Amino acid sequence: MISKAGIRRLGAVFAVLGATGMLAACNRDQGPDESLSGFSAEEIFQRGEFELETSNRTSRSLRYFQEIERLYPFTEWSRRALIMQAYAHHRAREFEESRAAAQRFLDTYPNDEEAPYATYLLALSFYDQVDEVGRDQGVTFQALQQLRRVIEQYPESEYTRSAILKFELAFDHLAAKEMEIGRFYLSRGNYNAAVNRFRVVVEDFQTSTHTPEALHRLVEAYLRLGLRDEAQTAGAILGYNFEANPFYADTFRLLQGQGLTPEAQGEEGWLARIYRQAVRGDWI
Repeated sequence: MISKAGIRRLGAVFAVLGATGMLAACNRDQGPDESLSGFSAEEIFQRGEFELETSNRTSRSLRYFQEIERLYPFTEWSRRALIMQAYAHHRAREFEESRAAAQRFLDTYPNDEEAPYATYLLALSFYDQVDEVGRDQGVTFQALQQLRRVIEQYPESEYTRSAILKFELAFDHLAAKEMEIGRFYLSRGNYNAAVNRFRVVVEDFQTSTHTPEALHRLVEAYLRLGLRDEAQTAGAILGYNFEANPFYADTFRLLQGQGLTPEAQGEEGWLARIYRQAVRGDWI
């Protein structure tokens, strides 16, 4: 036997299904451009959610959310419909449209409780376009900027942890791009250009996973250039920070083969400065 509470729950379910059913019937009878002015904002919103959950065609759900904004502007349902537009566009991988909707939400409701989510969606609209290493990295820079915005503006939000993880991955992605170019120059014998790329990784992406290899490649390039002091200093930094890394073993053998050791040499140059900071703790 169904309890009174169960009957009430079933009644609520039938009410929602009835509203969505009426909207669906209206859609079938009058086509996609029919007026929804006869329905409440809540009914239209429920239909938009229903379409989003049950259909792969996000354009159908977007129409309902957009109509709420037109028919019921500056209401609670209009606010909710706008953030749902940003989500629906992102789900359809319509990143520019998602970004525009999220930014419009932030411009209209800057202090709303959903502002962290809108900011996170805006960041994702860039992050989810970060592709293979060989592509232009302008989008990655944009993703880093927007993810940092989530982290700094909303440190206590439920999206911050995910933003931090994605920031680290995007950061590593940029370092990987520099490494790819550096390896290319190294393989072509353009050692000065290779040094410049590996230096970027060591100086600007020190916390990335590519730093040990960058130091090792610097040793290779400097030895080819005959800059033995720089090669030894790069090896010393690698050994101090990443002694257990396989790249240090390769560096040690490489230097040893030249009768050298991984020890800092001299007080001048950018590597000497890195060594003083990393090993001696001297930041002046």
